[in-house]
Amino acid sequence: MLNGGVCVVFRMVVDGGTGTRCEWEGRWNHVRKFLERSGPFTHPDFEASTESLQFMLDTCKILVIGAGGLGCELLKDLALSGFCNIHVVDMDTIDVSNLNRQFLFRPKDVGRPKADVAAEFINSRIPGCCVVPHCKKIQDFDETFYRQFHIIVCGLDSIVARRWMNGMLLSLLVYEDGVLDPSSIIPLIDGGTEGFKGNARVILPGMTACIDCTLELYPPQINFPMCTIASMPRLPEHCIEYVRILLWPKEKPFGDGVGLDGDDPDHIQWVYQKSLERAAEFSITGVTYRLTQGVVKRIIPAVASTNAVIAAACATEVFKIASSAYIPLNNYMVFNDVDGLYTYTFEAERKENCSACSQVPQDLHFSPSSKLQEVLDYLTESASLQMKSPAITATVEGKNKTLYLQSVASIEQRTRPNLSKTLKELGLSDGQELAIADVTTPQTMLFRLSFTS
Repeated sequence: MLNGGVCVVFRMVVDGGTGTRCEWEGRWNHVRKFLERSGPFTHPDFEASTESLQFMLDTCKILVIGAGGLGCELLKDLALSGFCNIHVVDMDTIDVSNLNRQFLFRPKDVGRPKADVAAEFINSRIPGCCVVPHCKKIQDFDETFYRQFHIIVCGLDSIVARRWMNGMLLSLLVYEDGVLDPSSIIPLIDGGTEGFKGNARVILPGMTACIDCTLELYPPQINFPMCTIASMPRLPEHCIEYVRILLWPKEKPFGDGVGLDGDDPDHIQWVYQKSLERAAEFSITGVTYRLTQGVVKRIIPAVASTNAVIAAACATEVFKIASSAYIPLNNYMVFNDVDGLYTYTFEAERKENCSACSQVPQDLHFSPSSKLQEVLDYLTESASLQMKSPAITATVEGKNKTLYLQSVASIEQRTRPNLSKTLKELGLSDGQELAIADVTTPQTMLFRLSFTS
């Protein structure tokens, strides 16, 4: 149970001794069958013993990121598998629409933080398990927080958040004379679902393909032409996008400078009502509150069965890595049950010039007459980079100079004229290093200009 952030445990007699968990005879028999005897499918280096179970029960510390559809399943699976020390991070609050698949929540929980409710539910239903909630963004924690975990599991619906977490674990790696220290590796198990499709993958930072190595695998965001949204809407999504893009900044329903928050029910309700009005004007049907929220947050409706399958796959990988009993997934599993059941596993390979994990600056090929705007467009539109709001700095004439920064309005206004200048006019030269920061990673990435003729 959770009491002021501290887990209250029960003392009971376990195997003739005094334990600090609520146990009973035979509770972990199903786990012991995997850990206390060898078999034809065990890891070549596996030695059957009682120590693996004790490590899982007493020592192993797991971080689950996300307490939504995948997160609820993950917490349940991990707790029932013997992991007793779990932390969960989620910044969202519970909405009515969550209740059809996020089974740790009830109607009385609507409006409360997902992390809090999920932790309370697991702690109350699975004796001896201690889930610690954190109602924050993953970006609110520093390296010290993440270093404490043995394994991190992601159940996110955001590619940006995945990439940030990927970058954080890469930043924790320690190299000695160019050789990676294995003890600094924190495995990342990543799960994702889209309707009846899903995937699970195992990432060993610095050793296997990272999130950024395989960015091309993620589907591009669907964007509708502005002329269609403004003049000739045909779909309910067009009506919602009209309100989101054009009407919200024009009418400022919640005051100047208040951006549209997809997690704020009042904001979504306003967009929903205005979208209904827009749809009625053009005799379009199909605008619903759930669709409105999905379009605003750029999410695809989730399917409970897909979440359950992918979470089970992820939890199995956590078990294999924590116990060393079996060889982990190598390294990407695809799941599809749209027409029948299909699953396929392949090894995603590391990119030698990955901007996140390669340890070498990536070349940017531009001519000296190219505009800085062209570089910015490449960083955001390239399938292998997909940055969101890159900030570009460089050392010019011995001084560090911000060439463009979008996130701070005053600096954006001051550096905007640079976008129309050529690289030569900005004082940049062939082989020049550019330091680029973006919301997709906690690290500053280094790129090298390679001038073309």
